[in-house]
Amino acid sequence: MFGANLVKKAEFHPFSLSPILPFFFDAVAPLRLFFTTFVPLKFLAMESTRQKKVSRLIQKELADIFIKRGNEFAHGKLVSITRVRLSPDLSFAKVYISIFPATNQDDVLHSIEEHTSKIRFELGQKVRTQLRIVPGIAFQIDDSLDYIDKIDKLLKS
Repeated sequence: MFGANLVKKAEFHPFSLSPILPFFFDAVAPLRLFFTTFVPLKFLAMESTRQKKVSRLIQKELADIFIKRGNEFAHGKLVSITRVRLSPDLSFAKVYISIFPATNQDDVLHSIEEHTSKIRFELGQKVRTQLRIVPGIAFQIDDSLDYIDKIDKLLKS
């Protein structure tokens, strides 16, 4: 009897959430749909310590490869590795590159993508004592420096 009175009082309390709960869930549903369809959970989680260490190792070794053999992949261009993102199981690496001078970046990226297997083989030769599996590599142009320059120009004008 005591519990039944509490339930009735909670239903009619003026600050009860029961009148707004259906509206709240209707408002959250599109966000939930967006995050479950477009943003995989593995990208919402923070990187583990192991992922950070392996990504730094891959970044350092790829930078060394591009210093020594960069002319084969991008003739007359300076290619720098700005960031490496790894999947949680360390089987896939997304490598962000910056190309200087910024003209014909798509052609240089296409040339680098054609040589991905060769670059991955050389990376495997360098890290074979530290990693059991060499991750698959996908290259992407890092446009954050261009974005910074654009904002700089807008602020100066």
